[in-house]
Amino acid sequence: MIPHTQHRRDFLKATAATGLSLGIGASAKAAISPTGRAKSVIVLMLTGGPSHIDTWDPKPNAPSEIRGPFGSIPTRIPGTHFSELFPKMAAMADKFSLIRTMNHELAPIHDNGFQLLNTGRRFEAGKEWPWIGSVAEHLTSTGEFDPFRTAILPFGQPDFGMAKAGDCFGGMWLRNCYPGVTSWDDDDATLAECCEFAARSAYSGVKFITINPYDTVFNRMTWDCHADGGALRTTLDDYRNHLAPEFDDSYTFLLDSLMLNGLLDSTLVVAVGEFGRTPRVNRNGGRDHWAKCWTAIVAGGGVQGGRVIGESDAIGSEPKNRPVSCQELVATIYHALGFTSTTTMPGPDGKPVKIIDASPVLELF
Repeated sequence: MIPHTQHRRDFLKATAATGLSLGIGASAKAAISPTGRAKSVIVLMLTGGPSHIDTWDPKPNAPSEIRGPFGSIPTRIPGTHFSELFPKMAAMADKFSLIRTMNHELAPIHDNGFQLLNTGRRFEAGKEWPWIGSVAEHLTSTGEFDPFRTAILPFGQPDFGMAKAGDCFGGMWLRNCYPGVTSWDDDDATLAECCEFAARSAYSGVKFITINPYDTVFNRMTWDCHADGGALRTTLDDYRNHLAPEFDDSYTFLLDSLMLNGLLDSTLVVAVGEFGRTPRVNRNGGRDHWAKCWTAIVAGGGVQGGRVIGESDAIGSEPKNRPVSCQELVATIYHALGFTSTTTMPGPDGKPVKIIDASPVLELF
């Protein structure tokens, strides 16, 4: 683990100075095709589901019970504002793009979103579909050891109806996905340390990295801001004082680190929660689950910065235009890795099935 005392600025200088020792060669720094041919993927799972209105899709002109307690600030994307809680992200918004119309039509419960975002499918009739990293490893395997190394930081995926990462998310029937799946278990790990570790992992050739800083939403601070005073006690004040500053700092550090070493163009970085939050603040001053509209953040891997895909309605309730499904986001990850929607893998019964039944969000590339 990266020492707690290591300062991130020192880390940036160290990795820049010793890039070759971390596996950064001239080929890794070369420009890639604008259509997106990512060599690595980093997914930040924002477990609990951040409020899109209080983060990256504020509604400053809505009534107070909709807009919430935070103001909005301009970003490097003309005409686009973020919550005031994300000044560092606002200052580098031209380096990443937003999808403001993520949605699904299933019940707004954690496991539905997690299954859709991690596999592109809902688990039904006893079928558990494999994780994106497992599929990518299978498709690139040559039979040699560790063809597509993966990492889950720090806890593996939360147990919201998902098979654990060590089981390749139901991939018992998908061969060649086991070598290289590692989990860094550290109850004291911060998001900043996870991002440092993920950056080092990408530098050293790990191909698919999922950062999941929370193993549960109960009895701990997460993005799940019901503010119920009990097991789901996270409030919007916690957003202001802890969650937002930590993410603002850690996410911008991660992109800075990748850019400094010439790796952002070849590393796709996706940050997304399993759903958004209700447009209306609840009676406790928090927000509840909402799957009809939320925001994903996508950078690198051939994705162009400074783009906003889709627009939510006046209160952030649903897409006003260009709705994007979880399956389309998964297809976008596959597209960045060079796989098409017609690429197949073995299904649970051994017959070929498409890796994803959706099209990528090509406007990002």
